[in-house]
Amino acid sequence: MVDMSSHRGASQFHQPTRHKEPSEFHKPAPYLPRIRSVDVDRPWVWLSAGWRDMCASPMISATYGLLAVISSFVLVAGLAMYDMQYLVLPMAAGFMLLGPVFAVGLYETSRLLERGETPTLMKVAGAYHRNGVQIAGVGLALMLAMLAWIRIAFLLFALFFATEPPAFDQLVDRIFFSAQTIPFLLTGTIVGGVIATAVFAISVVSIPMLLDRDTDTFTAMATSIAVLRENLRTMAVWAFLIVLFTAAGMVTGFLGLALALPLIGHASWHCYRDLVGAD
Repeated sequence: MVDMSSHRGASQFHQPTRHKEPSEFHKPAPYLPRIRSVDVDRPWVWLSAGWRDMCASPMISATYGLLAVISSFVLVAGLAMYDMQYLVLPMAAGFMLLGPVFAVGLYETSRLLERGETPTLMKVAGAYHRNGVQIAGVGLALMLAMLAWIRIAFLLFALFFATEPPAFDQLVDRIFFSAQTIPFLLTGTIVGGVIATAVFAISVVSIPMLLDRDTDTFTAMATSIAVLRENLRTMAVWAFLIVLFTAAGMVTGFLGLALALPLIGHASWHCYRDLVGAD
């Protein structure tokens, strides 16, 4: 039986669960915590809990959302300055790969709210100091994945658009609505999907776990992979929702990220707390 007492304040945000029978709770390895199997509709509960955390800490959530919007505008302006507007979409996808690292402060906010404490910007800013070396280890892995993706994106654009890179105002039409770019879209989708899946597997609960427990990078990433393996369909739904909310934030001229990023960040903490049991 899973020790639910480790979920401090869980009753504050958890709706009645429909977990599988306790005999189906899984401990993938002696050195890993127990992994909880949940229903496929569980991500909606995490989003609901994330929304409540946003409402409980509007200043912190708004600050993170505003930083996401400003960073996006700065990125687009920088690419335009160097006449590299065609890399806006690959860079936006790369930003999603690094999202779990940027959301540490949001995880900390939800953690403090769960403990009945009042989160402040000062407390949240200091979250990186807790198990910082191990969090940086996961961040390094995500950074390497992003650099690999950007390098591949450069090569794909050079291969398919070497003679005439698309202008920014023609970017969507040239890439998504032209028959000539179908091979480019297929190649980019397959390669990007492989990288994104690997990043999701190692990061879906690893950084919240490092923030919450005195453990190491490899144990956290192994736990994250075990969570994905044990809840494959649920994690597929969660990944789809993350992509959907982030894409919606981007197509609104990046303004929607002010809402999407804090919501996903807070919800990701509840994802971790719901799926990873006591040691």
